[in-house]
Amino acid sequence: MKSISFLAIIALLSFACQAVPPMTSSPESSQPAAKEAVNYTVRVEWKDAKKGASFIQVETTEGQFELDTLSGTTKINDSDVPNTIKLNGTLTELSAEKGRLQLFLGRTVPYVTSTFVGPGGKNSSSYSQLSVGLSSTFIVTFGKPLIVQTDDNGTVSILVKREDN
Repeated sequence: MKSISFLAIIALLSFACQAVPPMTSSPESSQPAAKEAVNYTVRVEWKDAKKGASFIQVETTEGQFELDTLSGTTKINDSDVPNTIKLNGTLTELSAEKGRLQLFLGRTVPYVTSTFVGPGGKNSSSYSQLSVGLSSTFIVTFGKPLIVQTDDNGTVSILVKREDN
């Protein structure tokens, strides 16, 4: 009886030892190398025939970015209503020289939704903001400007720089 139990244990151990494959590499070497983080400068410049050149610029890493900034006001009745410039999108590096830039470039425009006579017989208005602009995807070459719009009013260009450390 002892010999049967002893044989059973030996068979079980030999089976268990064969079931575990030998390790040929360390766990660290099987993981992919971490991608080095890089900063990018995204600059959008527009040249207006009447106002000259203006730009908006953001420093970001690969991924999503968003920038909203004030650009002036619009007078509605006796109130100054703010206008904003909006730049948001996603930057994906395709190689050390090129990237895919999905972006929205636009502004808010206030518009009157209703008018009424306020206290003292003064006209007043309610307004909302409408976001208008360009939404598109571009393949950009880092460091080289890309003209995305040109017409009688001016030109809009995008420059994405890869800031190597």
